[in-house]
Amino acid sequence: MIRIIIWLGWLLVLPVHSAHPAGTIEKIDRTGTVYLGYRENSIPFSFVLDNHPAGYSIDLCNAIVAAISAEIGKEIHLEYRVVNPHNRFLELVSEHVDFSCGSSTITEERQKQVAFSPVTFVSGIKILVEQDSRVAGLNDLRGKTVALTRDTTALPIIQDLAERQRLNIHYIVGNDHNDSIGFLLSQKVDAFINDDVLLHGWLAHMRMADKYRIVGDSLSYEPYGLVFRKDDLRLADLVERTFWKIANNGEIYRIYEKWFIKPLPSGASLEMPISAELEDNFRSLALLVVDP
Repeated sequence: MIRIIIWLGWLLVLPVHSAHPAGTIEKIDRTGTVYLGYRENSIPFSFVLDNHPAGYSIDLCNAIVAAISAEIGKEIHLEYRVVNPHNRFLELVSEHVDFSCGSSTITEERQKQVAFSPVTFVSGIKILVEQDSRVAGLNDLRGKTVALTRDTTALPIIQDLAERQRLNIHYIVGNDHNDSIGFLLSQKVDAFINDDVLLHGWLAHMRMADKYRIVGDSLSYEPYGLVFRKDDLRLADLVERTFWKIANNGEIYRIYEKWFIKPLPSGASLEMPISAELEDNFRSLALLVVDP
């Protein structure tokens, strides 16, 4: 909770702590362990590198873990648990994980179930096809077969657009992005539709830019955030203070550069300078009045 009037903020926050003794920070303090949910193939946000979770969202989650450790005054044991598009929010609600560190779009519907950090990235849905494909946009997929991933924002958006434009598109739905990309690699579909940054990440990490390309205009607006349990105001306050701190000291820019500008472990680079919109978001975070 951002506290423009600091003394009033403390009056609002302190009663909540006593009303919610089993909040996430209290749980971590009691058990000494924090569980981070990670994705295995959401490059460069969350993926497996040398048998260990890595990525932009993982680094941001680790900054929050460090803040929790400082707040409770002791070291925290960190454990990673795999989540996928279908169970990432269920795992949070069931307390199997404490944070989901991946590539989750902030939506009004999802906010009814979970809470989100400030915006960490802004993406949009685009189309991945083979290099020699004649597909240049959504209309060119009329009557063709496309791959989508279940429980992602891309699935209902594309289905709605296709229905309204009467494109008669056929769908094969993967349980995760690896499944969906596999359908394209095996030529079972004519295209894979997903957030453009994840498509760029896959092309760079797998060095497949000579065989596949991203086409079309952006078909959506996808602001990403880290995910944690809702109605935990002490944790929400700590998350906001953490983002304020790393925006002020420049760490958030260094983390961004590490994953979007510098070479990935594969040696290829996404070469995605920070967008004006995202930079404005980061600058706004640094201007917030909070009690660090």
